[in-house]
Amino acid sequence: MNRSLHTLPLVLDPTGRARPQEEAALLAAGPAMLVDILGVTVWSVPDPAVLKSLLNDPRVSKDAGQHWPQFISGEIAEKWPLVLWVNTQNMFTAYGDEHRRLRRLVSKAFTARRTAAMTPRIEQITARILDRMATTPSGETVDLREALAFPLPIQVIGDLMGLPEEVWPRFRTVADAVFDTTLSTEEARENTVALYGILTGLVASKRTTPGEDLTSALIDVRDEEGDGSVLTEQELLDTLLLVISAGYETTVNLLDQAVTALLTHPEQLAHVREGRASWDDVIEETLRCLGPVSHLPLRYAVEDISLPEGIVIRQGEAILASYGAAGRHPGLHGDTAGEFDVLRKDKQHLQFGHGAHFCLGAPLARAEARVALPALFDRFPDLALAVRPEELEPTMSLIINGHREVPLRL
Repeated sequence: MNRSLHTLPLVLDPTGRARPQEEAALLAAGPAMLVDILGVTVWSVPDPAVLKSLLNDPRVSKDAGQHWPQFISGEIAEKWPLVLWVNTQNMFTAYGDEHRRLRRLVSKAFTARRTAAMTPRIEQITARILDRMATTPSGETVDLREALAFPLPIQVIGDLMGLPEEVWPRFRTVADAVFDTTLSTEEARENTVALYGILTGLVASKRTTPGEDLTSALIDVRDEEGDGSVLTEQELLDTLLLVISAGYETTVNLLDQAVTALLTHPEQLAHVREGRASWDDVIEETLRCLGPVSHLPLRYAVEDISLPEGIVIRQGEAILASYGAAGRHPGLHGDTAGEFDVLRKDKQHLQFGHGAHFCLGAPLARAEARVALPALFDRFPDLALAVRPEELEPTMSLIINGHREVPLRL
């Protein structure tokens, strides 16, 4: 039996507060479930096997301009606060040959060698941040997000992209707002203007004074394997938007969730300290169980797609990748799927996507966590939460999974 768009959808809470209840409903619903995301009805896919298949399926597109009738008609641009997530011109929203062209161009600049070269810089930044944290007066608390989880990735991505330090605070404000799903359409539109203002200024500066940074490399990149094309001006701006925003926000919440999980599960921290588990185990289990990305907009059915249990996603219907629920799916991870366990043998997850759209920045996010987590717990062995776990409030987003603040005692 096909569950049509007349089925009452589950309305996702834009504040993120209902995430546990929503996830339980998604996991109980089967391969896919209709959800309402800020007034737009889409198919949420929480089943990891089904989601992995769809992420690799040529019948699934990320190009709203070609394959989403609601967007093509102008309906989405008029009323949807998340329109920026679907109307950019970069590899995140491209399909087929166009996606391959853009990814090939970006890959030429975003090399493994460039990422690996960042490790000494990550170590320097981390050491400086921890020195600053150590000056906190005795008895006072420090917010993990403000002290470490925000400044580390913003400095790393700032260095990588050549984003001037004086711009970092303003960029952080507008980047955070991209993921805030409580903004009105007008507020989101104003934030988009501010964001493109920063990116336009960055490109202009690098054209005048290029450096050894990714922005300069993207300006100069050529597709020698294809037709010699370059990124258009809009593709360049939107690629910078993708790399900077995704490379920053995801890492913030990875650090937040990993530290919070270890402090609320002291037996798991003991496994690491006593050598039964590695920091890589912590990182992968955090990505699986407490992944930074809950739901990622959007994909579209190029033609009718049949799923198990008689579900059919019709041509033109939108698909929401529910990565958070997929990581905690009992069909893949058994009855303990919802438990944080660094000793778990199988830590499969889809937090960085799968297939053609697998995240180019995954090695950098892992590298930052691999440096920061052991350094933090080595420097502050008595680190503890300053509030009860139930007092931590989620970020105002149904897209990302983090906390508004994480008060610590050092």
